[in-house]
Amino acid sequence: MRAISGLRRWRHNPLCRGTDLAEAWVALSALLLVLVAAPVVGVLVGDAAQDALQRSVRAQHRSRHLVTVTVVRKLDPSPSAADPEISSGGDLRHRVLAHWTAPDGTERSGPVPTRLKDPRPGDRFRTWTDGHGTAVARPLDTATATTHAVLAGIGAALVATALVEGSRRLTVRRMVRRRYARWDRAWDRAGPDWGRTGTGS
Repeated sequence: MRAISGLRRWRHNPLCRGTDLAEAWVALSALLLVLVAAPVVGVLVGDAAQDALQRSVRAQHRSRHLVTVTVVRKLDPSPSAADPEISSGGDLRHRVLAHWTAPDGTERSGPVPTRLKDPRPGDRFRTWTDGHGTAVARPLDTATATTHAVLAGIGAALVATALVEGSRRLTVRRMVRRRYARWDRAWDRAGPDWGRTGTGS
């Protein structure tokens, strides 16, 4: 309330230039956009991301299946074998050649990553496959999808805030340049007679 009354007094201040008032309105408009529009953009983007990600979660859970695989032999480690969805930074992961029965009943074999510390032939563990039995990453879970949606909403709100602030700065910079150009023209007109007696100054 104090800021509004201060703005009202400033509008009637004889020392206040029109450009000062215009800059103040630009700043107030940018502040309102940051406080209102940016959160709305964040919520809308977050909701859209949540809907899309939850649809993806449901689709992945329908199309991916847990199967039990049997280790045939250990393979050389490969950095590309790590699955960032299920491995933490300290997880020691191994690749093994394994065989399993696909959900459609066919026998499959191939390299798969495992969390077993020391995999040996005959060891068994569970892993994810698609409907044809091809090894795939585990499906996205609901909590992770929600986290991604929240981060997308926050990111969208921050981008909207940055765009508003960038637009405000650009607008104020143009206004200041115009003001300086008017001052230069005024000084050019007054310059030759500045300080002379009888020139009306």
